[in-house]
Amino acid sequence: MADLLITGGVVITMDASRRIIEDGAIAVDGDRIVDVGTTADLTERHEARTVIDAQRKAVMPGLVDGHAHAGHGLIKTMGGGRGDLWYEACLKAYTIGSTPDFWRAEAELAALERLRFGVTTGVSLLGGGDSIMRTDDPAHADAHCEGVTAVGTRSLIAIGPTRPPHPLTYARWNGMERTDYPVSFDRQMETCRTIIDRWHGRHGRRIGIAMLTPTIRDEHVEAMDAATLAETRRQALVARELSRERGLVFTQDGHTRNSVAYAHELGLLGPDALLSHATDLTADEIRICADTGAKIAHNPSAVASILGRCPVPELIDAGATVCLGSDATAPDRSGDMFRHMQQCMHYHRTHFRDASYLPPGRVLEMCTVDGASALGMGSEIGALEIGRKADIILVDLARPHLYPLNMAPFRVTYFANGNDVDTVIVDGRLLMQGRRVLSVDEDRVLEAAQRECELMLERTGLRHLLDMPADFFGHTRSAGRH
Repeated sequence: MADLLITGGVVITMDASRRIIEDGAIAVDGDRIVDVGTTADLTERHEARTVIDAQRKAVMPGLVDGHAHAGHGLIKTMGGGRGDLWYEACLKAYTIGSTPDFWRAEAELAALERLRFGVTTGVSLLGGGDSIMRTDDPAHADAHCEGVTAVGTRSLIAIGPTRPPHPLTYARWNGMERTDYPVSFDRQMETCRTIIDRWHGRHGRRIGIAMLTPTIRDEHVEAMDAATLAETRRQALVARELSRERGLVFTQDGHTRNSVAYAHELGLLGPDALLSHATDLTADEIRICADTGAKIAHNPSAVASILGRCPVPELIDAGATVCLGSDATAPDRSGDMFRHMQQCMHYHRTHFRDASYLPPGRVLEMCTVDGASALGMGSEIGALEIGRKADIILVDLARPHLYPLNMAPFRVTYFANGNDVDTVIVDGRLLMQGRRVLSVDEDRVLEAAQRECELMLERTGLRHLLDMPADFFGHTRSAGRH
């Protein structure tokens, strides 16, 4: 007696042989897949407590988002497109204007967005940029993890110290009464250890903790005096050692030309490292990624991918693992991984002026099996195989933009969007069916997000960043810094 039997769908397994099973079925018991095959075979072999009819639906592994930011969901589009104002919002909201209630509300909102889009696993950095981390007090990470847990998706929360100099000023709030306090590197590291002890591997391993340290780029090396640079290097090594000691994924945001070589020289890389963006890499850096086993999170919809190009085909051809990230849920992009798969294909085909680059199946691998590998979960998620976790989504193919009912792997990659996801299962638990979320009250989540956003605006005085820019209409280029 299985707990769940999904029948009659087009099963896109993403297993080692990349089987596509027409009129396929999946049997689930507990949190694991126990059988995969045709509907005829599985209905003969299994009875089930719950049966889901997947006719006219694609049955796929849950999608994996290799890079995103906690907090961004409550400051979407602030600054009206100006990068300098956006970063001001991140800095003030995350270090000064946020409370544990803010982080709980944002975590539920972002996890609900992922759930509705069929993203069952994602990375979330606890802050914005590569150096605005809310690691002054474990209460903020606690609230974030509680929010994700309530929705039921799988998440890898990345925490770590900020870039020197320290101390950095943070604030706590009692109502509207603000208390500022300095936060040292040692305090941030102690906070990280506490969070790891409390949360890593909890809730059936749906919650994991990753360790990060700010990326050291050319502009930092050039701007820092010798003592500050030496301290930056020391702190990076301390954080990296903690990740190795605890067996955590190590991640860094904002890599670009020369920063990968610098990280390699410092001894930060390895098969447990996940480097985000990785734009304009040199040929030597591509080789370094392949040789060290460091994984790359490519974010084709991000601003960083406008300013430089991540050499995805070159990295893959060299033997490196590249997964796909949203860099979401703001300032101008969502957590819809279908959107980012399509963006990825067009981005690199435009670069090469060659439509043969990155066939849809290769991009689908980037946000399933390769995403799982990049997050250290390569044997657990990312494919529909016996023994793997039952993280499964059903995509409704009975829609005008996805019909006729043929070539399903092409249709879901080229034409689908997150709103076509009908059913989501994580760890064998049915979280959404028929587009109805079962794990949380959506209205409550939205109301909490609105309330916490309004309170943050009051605390920070950033309400003016919601104003409509004068150049919103009628201009071919917006003004201001980007």
